[in-house]
Amino acid sequence: MRAYFTALFFFSFSLGALAQYNKSWKGYFSFNQITDLAQSSNKLIASSENAILIQDVLTGNIKTLNTVDGLSGLTITAVYYSSSLKKILIGYENGLMIVYNEVDGSILYVVDILNKSIPQNVKRVNHFMDVAGIIYVSCDFGVVQYNLNTLQFGDTYFIGPGGSQINISQTTVFNGRIYAASKTNGIFSADLNNPNLNDYNQWLNVSSFGCVAVEKTGINLVAVTNSGNLQRWQGSSFGSLAQLPEVAVDVRGNDQYLLISTANHVLVYNASLALQSDIQSGQITSAPSSFTCANLVDNNLFVGTQQNGIFNKVMTESAFNSITPDGPIRNNVFAITTTANNLWAVYGGYDLDYNPYSFFGFSLPKFGMSKLTKSGWLNISAEEVLNARSLCRIAVNPNNEKQVFVSSYYSGLLKIENDIPNFLYNVTNTAPNGLQTVPGQVPDDIRVNGSVFDNEGNLWMTNSMVAKGIKVLKSNGQWQSYDMQDVVTTSTQFKSGRMIVDKNGTKWMTSWRNGIIGFNEKYNNRFKVISNSADGGNLPSFDTRAVAVDNRNQLWIGTLNGLRVLPSVDSFFSNDVLQSNPIIIVEDGLAQELLYEQSISDIFVDGANNKWIATVDSGVFYVSSDGQKTIYHFTTSNSPLPSNNINDVEANPVTGEVFFATAKGMVSFKGTATEANNNLSNVYVYPNPVRPEYSGTVKISGLTDKAHVKIADIEGNLVAEFITEGGTIEWDTTAFGKYRVASGVYMIFVSSEDGSDTTVKKVMIVR
Repeated sequence: MRAYFTALFFFSFSLGALAQYNKSWKGYFSFNQITDLAQSSNKLIASSENAILIQDVLTGNIKTLNTVDGLSGLTITAVYYSSSLKKILIGYENGLMIVYNEVDGSILYVVDILNKSIPQNVKRVNHFMDVAGIIYVSCDFGVVQYNLNTLQFGDTYFIGPGGSQINISQTTVFNGRIYAASKTNGIFSADLNNPNLNDYNQWLNVSSFGCVAVEKTGINLVAVTNSGNLQRWQGSSFGSLAQLPEVAVDVRGNDQYLLISTANHVLVYNASLALQSDIQSGQITSAPSSFTCANLVDNNLFVGTQQNGIFNKVMTESAFNSITPDGPIRNNVFAITTTANNLWAVYGGYDLDYNPYSFFGFSLPKFGMSKLTKSGWLNISAEEVLNARSLCRIAVNPNNEKQVFVSSYYSGLLKIENDIPNFLYNVTNTAPNGLQTVPGQVPDDIRVNGSVFDNEGNLWMTNSMVAKGIKVLKSNGQWQSYDMQDVVTTSTQFKSGRMIVDKNGTKWMTSWRNGIIGFNEKYNNRFKVISNSADGGNLPSFDTRAVAVDNRNQLWIGTLNGLRVLPSVDSFFSNDVLQSNPIIIVEDGLAQELLYEQSISDIFVDGANNKWIATVDSGVFYVSSDGQKTIYHFTTSNSPLPSNNINDVEANPVTGEVFFATAKGMVSFKGTATEANNNLSNVYVYPNPVRPEYSGTVKISGLTDKAHVKIADIEGNLVAEFITEGGTIEWDTTAFGKYRVASGVYMIFVSSEDGSDTTVKKVMIVR
């Protein structure tokens, strides 16, 4: 069967150096899950889930690439390095390929396989083999030729029975013939120089055993079966050589050695296929590790693991060293919390139905947590968090940043002091008014969520699936519970997520099937519900996921089916029925609902009262304070977001840096909306001076709320005027938006709302 990648399917584009991303974005990716390794005599290339590590073996210097540099956020499945062309070839689970040019930093997206008219689930790139600059790409449908010099595709080989598509896990060349291993159909072989390799009849099935790999080592051709049997080519067939201790996860070789990786072994064979070394995972004493791949660069062994990154050692020595770049524990970040100095991250969690058991396969999540400081990442292991599982929400004591509480949707409430987890609140140590176990479940199943401090230093939280579903750990160390049976008909079905506390001390909590629940214990334990009925709340869904109070005391509500706003949190006291409203905007002359039917996962109100609204599958929206203007809409297609599934959004209140926690990694955007200052003593202007090559805006930070800012030229002519919301404003260096101002010194006059505090700054514009 003859098949080509024709011009119809050829579409590649270069992203260059992506300087525009690097100015405004940062990536915070984990390199703990290694998927593949490639090397030259002096360079190691490692791929994690969706990032690349490049290490100079001689100097030890490490460079990383991620979505901020232009990579895709999808999962990387194969990587190859051409030392002669200085190019890295990256393959993805969906068939996308990326060529990174080390010389100029350019990135080429190659989407031919991605766009090929075959089922999407068979486009995965499994392996690259280089034959004189022609790359043979093993995919789940067959083999494709790609010329790394011309960046053009050649033929496609469908070599299954009758020319069908079969998975090819690896190829190699031996004695002038190409061999392709299939996990389902065995090994196929053909003359490499045969001009008709598109014809499946030219391929011989030389082994019917399903194989994960076929490789050349010295003068030997070997194969490894699905069951872990190492076989050697005997001239006309494969014969068994050895049974591996486990199934193989990676096989690679050259003229000197054969390396076979299993989950717990790296087996090193010489060119004669004599076993020289058996490196076991237990030799990595720093953390339990499962191997994913291994490679030798000269006498240095590099091993990739499933959960702890990359280790290396000299073959003649026993000790391993970690060379994993600094980063969080995982890329799937479930929740984050920021302060002026730190960012905390946890990894979950529970699924869409608040089930912790099915969030991570079929076992409870047990990942530990991470803290980002100015000096880097501190990772606290699962054992160090007192074996608490399903960590889902973080609360930092506003009066003591060194004291942190973490909700666990299985184990209760974790207390951390000075970065050390030191106490786990559960049923046994909070009775009789504290935490409760889900009825009918094991005693450990205590589903705590939404922990948040009030203005009096009390820590509030929800305890799902029990009658007394609201708990508070008071500042004096005492516990108290509140019964929810009057507002929740079936307490065992009450499942709650986020919680916030407004200026009145009212607690607002999201829920799985009960809309938004408001509670204030100071008013006779009053409850109010915002439901999804037309006359009882007007929510678009009873499944609410996000809730936030803005600077005007409006309650913003995100559901799995759209957005609503409660005009004032004070209506909790004045209205019997709390009625929410959609935000109506006009686009293209038509009135429509903001974020109509969008599944919203989080809402964050920044210092300017603008809203960052995260979604489950459409990225993140940044809208004006009233929602009438969409300032940004970031997705994977127009930004470095690694996924459109946004789990959480937080911003540093001082720097304005906005963090996006996604299912595929965390990135940040250099925002400008910071919290308002108490006075004008710290007002500063940047950049200053503004040079000709700069195309951005001038930021004026350190402002008080509702401050008056006037900008005038040196002769006193007014060119711009603002009233602030939050602590930072931007000036586009135009005169009231009409034209760019000329070179010169401009005066910035700032006064507080009541005029009692003033300051004057200068900025130089150079055109």
